[in-house]
Order: sequence, then C-alpha cells, then structure tokens
Amino acid sequence: MNAIARPELCVFELAEMRTDVLRGLASKPKRLPSKYFYDARGSELFEQICAQPEYTLTRDELAIMRVHAHEIAAALGANVRLVEYGSGSGLKTRLLLRHLQTPAAYVPVEIARDALRASVAKLASEFPQIEMLPMCADFTQPVALPRAGRSAQRTVIYFPGSTLGNFDAHDSVRLLKQMRAEVGEGGAALIGIDLKRDRVTLEAAYNDAAGVTARFTLNMLARFNRELGANFDLSAFRHRARWNALAGRIETHLVSARAQSVRVANHTFHFEIDEAMLVEYSCKYSLEEFSALAARADLRVTRSWSDAQSRFSVVLLQPH
Repeated sequence: MNAIARPELCVFELAEMRTDVLRGLASKPKRLPSKYFYDARGSELFEQICAQPEYTLTRDELAIMRVHAHEIAAALGANVRLVEYGSGSGLKTRLLLRHLQTPAAYVPVEIARDALRASVAKLASEFPQIEMLPMCADFTQPVALPRAGRSAQRTVIYFPGSTLGNFDAHDSVRLLKQMRAEVGEGGAALIGIDLKRDRVTLEAAYNDAAGVTARFTLNMLARFNRELGANFDLSAFRHRARWNALAGRIETHLVSARAQSVRVANHTFHFEIDEAMLVEYSCKYSLEEFSALAARADLRVTRSWSDAQSRFSVVLLQPH
C-alpha cells in the first residue's frame, strides 16, 4: 500500500487570513490570531523555542510519551483512526504510532503546508504500513475528515503541545465540542495541557534569554508583509509576555514602540505609543480545572499521565 493514499487537501485560503487580520486590527483592543504564527519560518522558530532551557513544556511532554506511550496506546485500543490537530514536526506522534496496535490511518490536520509535508514524508517513511491522510486546514473549524481505506474501530483526536491553552475558555469549550462531534460516541481525545506553576518560571518560558520567542512573535508581522502586502516595521514593535494570575494564563502582546500607522490590504490602522496588540493566550490548568472545562463539552477525563515534576499532563477524554 502507498503510505500517502491521496494528495493533501488544502481548505485554507489567503482571503481568510486577510479577513482575520483586518478584523483583528479594527478591534478595540487590537488582536491577531495566533494560528498565523506558523508559516515555514514560524514553524522553524517554534522548534528552536522548544530547545530553549526556559521552555520545558515540550521536553516534559516528550518525557511523558517516552515513559507512558505503551499505556496510552493500550488505553486508545487497536485499529484507531488517529487524527492530530496541529501536527507540527510529528515528534510526539512518532512515539505514539510506534505503540498503537494496527492503526487504521493517521490524519494530520495542519495549517502550515511546508511543515505538514515534511512531517508526513518522515512518518510515511518510518510507518509504511499506516495509511497517511494529510489535510492542510485550520483545525479550529469543522472539517470533513477523510475515510481510511479500512474501517477503524474508533476515531481518536490527538492534540499535543498544550495548544488548547492558546484559546480562552469559551473557544476551548467550542473546540472540545467540535472534537466530541468528530470522534462520535465511541471515540476519544488525547490532549496535552500545561500545568500551573509559579509566575517567574512561567514568564521566563515565554521571554527566553536568547530572544527566540520574540523573533517568533514578530515573524507573524513579517508574514503579513509578505503575504498581504502590509508594511509593518518590525523594529517598531516589541514582544511582551506576562502572567495573568486571575485568568490563569500567559498573555503575549506585540507593543508599539512609537506612534505609527500601518497599511494592510488598502486599510490604514493607527497605533499609539505603547499600544499593546494581543497575539496569544497560553492558558495553564490544574487537573481539576481542566476536568471541569471538559465537562462543559460533555467530555470526561478517564486517564491522565504527568511528568515527574508535575509540570505537564497528557489527558484522555471520552464522551459522557
């Protein structure tokens, strides 16, 4: 069997990006969707972030997968169609696929086309027996999942990396409800969540000394310059990430270093000096808080696995 059974589907359009950016810049306060971080350069910078000493999230999750992947795979069962939201480099996925029993198919849903192609090519080479059905799409919107060549016992959505934390509570519940609808009554979701820690540690993780996260954040503006014909001056914005204890999240902004105007798609937007534009939430949870959040989407926590320092958890959700 050819591991990649069909060409990748691409439902993401440049027009959608333009609409999102114009709407966000017209909002008060201004905000931009974090999903646009991940062009080819953004994906490369994110891999560098994961290697920074302050950012332990990826290493903690990998440690969980290395120790518990066999238990997690057993809990998911045999012959599953594994759907991954935001597949990225596929490093954690590789550990899971090695332990799954006769998976029916792997369906990565990723908005960054280059990252999707690279990841699937590597996984297809390592797992030629698994049908690969890549989708270039925005996983935050419902998508028609492709059918596997052979019938699956159940559908499991894999959402690693604490990406769910990039959404506020309302949008997190909406996305969890979408997952529940896509997996059906017999399905499940396997989700990574970053656990709450002290403020100093959390803020350091998003303000690394090497400045990689700042370059990653500013790269979004470079992308809009290239793809939308915008004229953001990257030197006129600075990265800022702070812990909001009341909301339980890191809030990342791009702050205007001076009064300025920016043009995007024939629209002009004015920035005051020190005006902050929201670009990302990074919510942190206790296991009890996450269980309550999932319950709002009619999902229940059936298993969880944490690292030795209890900084991260991989949680298995199933419909009530």
